[in-house]
Amino acid sequence: MRLVSILIALVVAASLYLLVFERDTVLELAGTDSLVGAEGETDTLSDASAVSVVAMQSEARAIDTAVITRGRTEAARQVDVRAETSGKIISDPLRKGATVAEGDLLCELDPGTRDVALAEAEARLAEARASAPSARARLAEAEAALRQAQIDQNAAQRLSQDGFASDARVAGADAGVESALASIEAARGGLESSAATVQSAEAAVAAAQTELDRLKITAPFSGLLESDTAELGAFLQPAGLCATILQLDPIKLVGFVPETAVDRIETGAMAGARLASGQEVQGEVTFLSRSADDQTRTFRVEVSVPNEDLTIRDGQTAEIMIQSDGSQAHLLPQSALTLDDDGALGVRVATEDDTALFKPVTVVRDTVDGIYVSGLDATERVIVVGQEYVADGVPLTITMRGDGS
Repeated sequence: MRLVSILIALVVAASLYLLVFERDTVLELAGTDSLVGAEGETDTLSDASAVSVVAMQSEARAIDTAVITRGRTEAARQVDVRAETSGKIISDPLRKGATVAEGDLLCELDPGTRDVALAEAEARLAEARASAPSARARLAEAEAALRQAQIDQNAAQRLSQDGFASDARVAGADAGVESALASIEAARGGLESSAATVQSAEAAVAAAQTELDRLKITAPFSGLLESDTAELGAFLQPAGLCATILQLDPIKLVGFVPETAVDRIETGAMAGARLASGQEVQGEVTFLSRSADDQTRTFRVEVSVPNEDLTIRDGQTAEIMIQSDGSQAHLLPQSALTLDDDGALGVRVATEDDTALFKPVTVVRDTVDGIYVSGLDATERVIVVGQEYVADGVPLTITMRGDGS
């Protein structure tokens, strides 16, 4: 009995294979071009072999082909605020989660002897500035001595020409001029040295003041504390962490789009997102990378979203939909899709002469109402039941979905 069942199953399978995949060969072997009816009327073979299918009338519609990608939320700014000098914390700590404004005090360090260093630098500056007038006076005195030496030199030369002065007197006058010139150079050097001393003292004062200013570590922008500020009594070295601040308003949605879709996105385009919590938000594209990731070959895109109530947190998963140019597509049931012999995805449609034809399609979007595809004519009769049992050119008996039959 078991052998009989197996034989019957093989016969049925072979029959189905011949009827579906080798229909033309079977008909050719049958050697019949037409069938004669009981009343002598001739029906064509194509009418006798038509396959019954169900089709739907589909018309292309305009849809917004949004680029969809998965990503995450990311703080607009995040910074670790660190000390620029060393010292012991003398301020009470602020607790994480606290809201701070730009310029608010986060950590204050013990000044130690820095006040004394500033006072000393200011005293040296005053001393340097006080020496400047005397240096200018020495230069003026040297210039006056030069003028007097030049007058004596001129008088000695005239008297020597008339025979009333000796060569020794002329030489002495010349030496007086040279000495006056040397005094001027020395006075100018003293004046420049005084000016350099003043500049050095001013720099020392600025450095001492900057060191004092570094004792108060303030918030660089408004945001939330992600960590407690440094504890009272803790000792901070340069680059020691005072606090971590996040700016969450606005917040960024960060996603990565494939190179096949990057040309459909523009900076300033509207975008929306659905967070893992179910919350829906809207914003606009503020950044689109010009360089692809070496590993994934995708491009980073950032969307800025208002977050005034701070309900969106850093690091949440988000499904991002970015607006792009619209296109024409057909809305079909997903079950209408099929594959051809080469594995291409498409649908089978009914032609004007009621025969089957395979057409490849591209999936544009998957929705709860069906799947949007492109690649079809503006109007098509798409086979939705029986498409798996027909091939190109097979005659059809078509029942339209929704016609009540």
